[in-house]
Amino acid sequence: MIDAKLLRENPDVVRAALSKRGENPEAVDQILVADSERRSSIAAFEALRAEQKTLGKQVAQAKGDERTALLERTKALAADVKAREAAANEAERRFDELSRALPNLVSDEAPVGGEDDYRVIEEIGKPRDFAAEGFEPRDHLELGELLAAIDMERGAKVSGARFYFLKGVGALLQLGLLQLAIAQAVEKGFTPMITPSLVKPEVMDGTGFLGAHSEEVYRLEADDLYLVGTSEVPLAGYHMDEILDLSAGPKRYAGWSSCYRSEAGSYGKDTRGIIRVHQFDKVEMFSYCSLEDAAAEHQRLLSWEKEMLDKMELSYRIIDTATGDLGTSAYRKFDCEAWVPTQGRYRELTSTSNCTDFQARRLNIRHRDADGKTQPVATLNGTLATTRWIVAILETHQLADGSVRVPTALRPFVGGREVLEPVGR
Repeated sequence: MIDAKLLRENPDVVRAALSKRGENPEAVDQILVADSERRSSIAAFEALRAEQKTLGKQVAQAKGDERTALLERTKALAADVKAREAAANEAERRFDELSRALPNLVSDEAPVGGEDDYRVIEEIGKPRDFAAEGFEPRDHLELGELLAAIDMERGAKVSGARFYFLKGVGALLQLGLLQLAIAQAVEKGFTPMITPSLVKPEVMDGTGFLGAHSEEVYRLEADDLYLVGTSEVPLAGYHMDEILDLSAGPKRYAGWSSCYRSEAGSYGKDTRGIIRVHQFDKVEMFSYCSLEDAAAEHQRLLSWEKEMLDKMELSYRIIDTATGDLGTSAYRKFDCEAWVPTQGRYRELTSTSNCTDFQARRLNIRHRDADGKTQPVATLNGTLATTRWIVAILETHQLADGSVRVPTALRPFVGGREVLEPVGR
């Protein structure tokens, strides 16, 4: 949620941010009208309430006809107060509804444009030249089937399209990835967390996932709960309605969770393999810090993501996501994309977002500044490992016979094996 004071005093800043996102800036005018109506309705209600209290005191001291007249006025005023209160509540609801529909502001440093207007910040490593090595690379699903690591057919039989089983070395690879991510996070000062997969509506809405992206979220209507698509959601809700002590620096958590996404709107995209699926596991970094430290914390999260990718010995690049491709809560976002040989392009493996105080205002999370005044915190998130990484690992490290070399950091998690060989050999 954007600061109401900023909306009133600097509406052009918000209009500019909406324009950069490719959204209609006229939404600001609607909110300003609603804010004006809200404030006037509240003022009118409070004036009548004050008059009602004054009359109450006069009635207590009056006698005879004067008391009778005052009682009549008090009765009539009570109805007016009730009506004014209802009007004020409706105006408040309308303003809240409109203002909560606004996405976050955007960084002046983020490139302006749509999905393809990102800026490449850095390229790390060089993609393998399989032609020079004399063989055509197999895709991750073919490799996964050769290794008896991925079973899409039975996943579809049991649960439907975009579901799968990871088994054998596939399960070990994922568990190894996530354990390695948790170990690195703990080393960097994060508190490890196993988070709930179901959250209340106010938490899902507070993180910004029930607006433009609500169709991607699974809802359990009977229980009025939502399945999370990332542990960012329960980790953001963890300190809802609290005042944090950030005197020692950012408060950091690393959440391990299963994640669920409906993939609405993705019909026909990435239907083969485990790139775009309904369920996956992930370790997510989440930070609470002061607004002043948010940009620096964002860079720290990015550096820790790069450290994990380097351990997987992958070729990847960092992109600065364009304003029109930012999520509702993100002020700025960096994506880490690994080279996928059979697709001949980079694919996103991880991202990190600076959400500034957008989520904190919606969830009422604050801290005390140096003067003891409460201020909204900044929230940031970044993925440290997830199921999709297996795609890049298998394809990047494959050998001509369908075997796959295991990155050194993952070998302890697969029984010390340096190479995973096709089943039956």
